[in-house]
Amino acid sequence: MASYAVGDLQGCLQPLKCLLERVAFDPAVDRLWLVGDLVNRGPESLETLRYLYSIRHSLVCVLGNHDLHLLAAWHNVERLKKSDTLREILEAPDAADLLDWLRQQKLLHYDEPRGVAMVHAGIPPQWTLGKALELAAEVEQVLRDDSRLQLYLAGMYGNEPNKWSNKLSGVERLRVITNCLTRMRFCTEDGKLDLKSKEGLGTAPKGYKPWFAHKGRRSRHVKIIFGHWAALEGKVREPGIVALDTGCVWGGAMTLYNIDSGEYHRCACSDDGHVRPPAASAKLNDQP
Repeated sequence: MASYAVGDLQGCLQPLKCLLERVAFDPAVDRLWLVGDLVNRGPESLETLRYLYSIRHSLVCVLGNHDLHLLAAWHNVERLKKSDTLREILEAPDAADLLDWLRQQKLLHYDEPRGVAMVHAGIPPQWTLGKALELAAEVEQVLRDDSRLQLYLAGMYGNEPNKWSNKLSGVERLRVITNCLTRMRFCTEDGKLDLKSKEGLGTAPKGYKPWFAHKGRRSRHVKIIFGHWAALEGKVREPGIVALDTGCVWGGAMTLYNIDSGEYHRCACSDDGHVRPPAASAKLNDQP
């Protein structure tokens, strides 16, 4: 049995299949961890979601901001943007089954025997792992509650409040938790978020750092696998941090990581979310 984690799929099914074939992935015995953003932007969002649903018993999945956006559009199609590639999912005959499965997924996963956590964007430096799991569970419970789901999805958009406080309540509380776990890149030591900057490590606004770079980060004892930040190109040298979004949907690559051996595999992608010729694919022994 092997366990792998893969970077943001964003509707790019063929590169995923390329990687799974390369490692002879067997859904009967192996496990695949998904860092979120399963859909949107790429050419096969519906096919990707259907494929994942077909092997759902082999998956460990956390939700990304694009996945939550899909759920919001399911309840209010006017949420769709021109750049979204989600309408085909919403109009599919099996949409209810696919999206009901999607909303059962976590925002944060922790494998205690391995000491490994997985989240889409990151864990704010002022949160312990235990605090992050507790807060993630609040949003997960709402996602699974028909009576509260629509109110949450309607209110989750926005950048304010831009800092966590235990005094927050209602939709604002859920919005901050969601932004931390699915949208964060740069923040201050005490967790103030900058949700506008999206470029590489050297572009942090004054007073901000990448969430994982703060020396006082309280989740430092845990290995954290995350996606969301394509501009990093997977090139993070922080101990215990594994960045897997290598920009497949933007013509970069999709990256698969063996959680136990630390081995990386990469499948190069075209700018339409498909696979480049096999010669462009590579097996990586070092972090990409």
